[in-house]
Amino acid sequence: MIRVELPFHLRTLAGVGPEVQLEVAPPATLAAVLDALEARYPMLRGAIRDAITGQRRPFIRFYACEQDLSNDPLAAPLPDVIARGGEPLLIIGAIAGGCGGD
Repeated sequence: MIRVELPFHLRTLAGVGPEVQLEVAPPATLAAVLDALEARYPMLRGAIRDAITGQRRPFIRFYACEQDLSNDPLAAPLPDVIARGGEPLLIIGAIAGGCGGD
């Protein structure tokens, strides 16, 4: 069972709590987790990755084991502790902006 923590806006969209658990067949990759997440919660299709290209949305980041996986290939294996459900995969809505200036 893979644990996935979602940011508030995606939790609201999917109608779930902060963490969901997904069955993902080995090998556990980011693509496989996203496929399982979108299959279980179809309202998330296009919110995390582009529905046409499959690429990560610009303001979405992926973290696991205190590492930024956002620019890793989607087919790369996830850390073993994530695949075993020992730690969650974090999907984070990045914050952008600058100073308001006077």
